[in-house]
Amino acid sequence: MDAKFLPVQPISIQPVRISAIALVTAMTLGLVIAATPVAGAQNFRVIHNFTDGLDGGLPFAGLTIDAAGNLYGTTPSGGIVTGQCSPHGCGGVYKLKAAGSGFVLTPLYNFAAGSDGNSPQSRVTIGPDGNLYGTTVTGGGEGSCFYSGSGCGTVFQLKASATVPKSALAPLEETVLYRFTGGNDGGQPQGNVVFDQSGNIYGVTYQGGTTNAGVIYQLSPSGGGWTETVLYSAQNNGDGANPVFLTIGRSGSLYGVFNNGGTYGFGAIFQLSHSASGWTEQTLHSFTGGEGGESPVSLIIDAAGNLYGMTYSGGNFGGGTVFALTSSNGSYLFRTVYSLGHEDEGCNPQNALVMDAVGNLYGTASQCGEYNWGAVFKLSLAGVPTYTSLHDFTFEASDGNNPTSNLVFDARGSVYGTAQFGGSSDVGVVFEITP
Repeated sequence: MDAKFLPVQPISIQPVRISAIALVTAMTLGLVIAATPVAGAQNFRVIHNFTDGLDGGLPFAGLTIDAAGNLYGTTPSGGIVTGQCSPHGCGGVYKLKAAGSGFVLTPLYNFAAGSDGNSPQSRVTIGPDGNLYGTTVTGGGEGSCFYSGSGCGTVFQLKASATVPKSALAPLEETVLYRFTGGNDGGQPQGNVVFDQSGNIYGVTYQGGTTNAGVIYQLSPSGGGWTETVLYSAQNNGDGANPVFLTIGRSGSLYGVFNNGGTYGFGAIFQLSHSASGWTEQTLHSFTGGEGGESPVSLIIDAAGNLYGMTYSGGNFGGGTVFALTSSNGSYLFRTVYSLGHEDEGCNPQNALVMDAVGNLYGTASQCGEYNWGAVFKLSLAGVPTYTSLHDFTFEASDGNNPTSNLVFDARGSVYGTAQFGGSSDVGVVFEITP
C-alpha cells in the first residue's frame, strides 16, 4: 500500500512528566493555568502546555468548541501509563474552560489500552444529544491493524454517568459503540465522525474493507446498541484508497477525500449519495500530482455547497495546496486556489480549513513558515487569493511547533488550535489568537 500520509502514534520523544498526585490536586482545586503570551506576537498566547501526564500530550487533531465557548480535544499520548501504552500513556480526551485570564484543563477520560481503545487522533464531535463522540486509531481488542493484538480502533461515546460518581481522573463515562476488526468492516478510523438528522453516525477507516484500502461506514442505533454498515469499500481501481476525512452536506450526501489512489495515484475527492437502492460512490476529482496537488487531507462545505480542502504536498512549491470544487449545475469544477510553501509561508497541512462569515479561509501548516516550524494562516478569497500569516512557530520560544490541528472560532472571533510538539515540556500546546 502506498501510504503517503497517515498520522500514527508519535511516541519517539522523551517527555517531561509531572506527578499524577500534583495534577489531580491542581484540577480538584480548580487551578487556573495562566495563559502565556509570546514576545513579539501580542495576539498569540499559549493557554495550555501539555505535560504528557494525565492532561495528555502530543495533540494531533485539534479542538471542538461548544456554544458556551468550552474547548474539547484529544491527545494520542499521556494519560494512564499501563501495559502496551508504557511509558507514554494511551491518550485521552480533555476539556478547557476559560476562567479569569487563564484556562482550567479537566481530563474527561483517559484510555487504558484495553477494550476501550487507545491513541485518539481525531477531534471529538458534539452529538445531537450533547454527548461527545470520537474514534481511537488503535485498541479495542479486535484484530491487529497497527500493533499485534492491539485492536483496529473504536468509535466511542463519552457522557456523564448516572450511577458512577465523578472523579478528577474521569468525570465522564465511556461507551464503546463499535470495535473495528480490520476485516471487511474497516480498521484504523480517521477523521472526526459526523451525524445525520436521524442520529446515524458516519466515518471512514484508513485500512480494512474488501481490498484493505479503507471503508466509509455508518453506525445506526439499534436495540440499545449500534450496528455498523459498510456503505462503500474502497477498491483502489481508480476510485481512490485510504479515506482520511468525511463531511456531510445539507442533502445528506457524504463528501470526503481518499489520501491515495484515484486515476493518477495521488488521491481523490468522492461523493457518496443515498437513494432507495442504496449508496452510490462518485469520484468528483482525481489529483494529478505536481501543480494540481497530491495527497488530500481534508474537505469542508460552504453554505452554497462549494467544497474547499487542502493537499499535504504538491502545488507550485511542493508544500501542498488549497483547492476548491465549485458546484455548477449538479457537477463540480475543480481549481487550485493557492499553492503553499512559497518563501516564508507554511506548508504540508494535515487537517481541515475553517471559513469565517465573510468567506476567508483559515488553516494550519505543519511545517515551513518563517522559522520552519509551521504556521497558522488566513487565506482571503476576495480577488486574487492572499496568504496572511497569523503566527509562525519559532521552536526556540514556548509557543510550540508543528501544528497539525484544525482551528475553531469563539463568539469574539478568537481562533484556537493545537501544536503537536513544543511548549514547556515539548509535548504540545493549545494556543489562542485574538483578532
